[in-house]
Amino acid sequence: MSRMYTLPGLALLLTVTLISGCAGPSASSRDKIQQALSVSTTNSVDEYLLGVTDVVRVSVWRNEDLSIEVPVRPDGKISVPLVGDVQASGRTPQALADDIESSLGQYIRQPQVSIVVTSMGSHEFTDRVRVTGAVTQPVSVPHRSGMTVLDVVLGAGGATPFAALNKSMLYRTINGEIIAIPIRLDDILNNGDVTTNYAIRPGDILSVPERNF
Repeated sequence: MSRMYTLPGLALLLTVTLISGCAGPSASSRDKIQQALSVSTTNSVDEYLLGVTDVVRVSVWRNEDLSIEVPVRPDGKISVPLVGDVQASGRTPQALADDIESSLGQYIRQPQVSIVVTSMGSHEFTDRVRVTGAVTQPVSVPHRSGMTVLDVVLGAGGATPFAALNKSMLYRTINGEIIAIPIRLDDILNNGDVTTNYAIRPGDILSVPERNF
């Protein structure tokens, strides 16, 4: 999931780039931050969510003429015989199967639909974590369960001498909105204060700005 960034991914990267280039990026509201931090950091890994460029096999029991193998289009939908366009991106295979079953119930008796993902292309980018800014080596790495802010910073070779560590920001997308979460990286690295050493969610971007001289 070769592969181009989806439009939401590009929007997030462009937004972070613009924010990083400005002095003193502002954090989101406390309520928004709490909302972002309360979201599970493992769901996207433990339960596969379909995305653009994934290929799915839609099998309808005893109705081979209605079965089809199709890619998830750039608009996030697939086309199914009799049903038409169905939203697939951002949903689990089971949720997609349930939706198709419900729609097919208008045409055939007690349809049984199964979804098999035959090509998992979308998660090549959506399940990655990125570190940008004043780090030794900006990186884009696959998300791992249990990964924290400290893990991704160390994976980027640590911060440079010019980093404004306590002005770092973690950017997380929740329901299409980018939430800016302050990270006190100096406290984590040098003072042993891990209060903001949050668990990382797939798709997160950690930005470490440079100091203003």
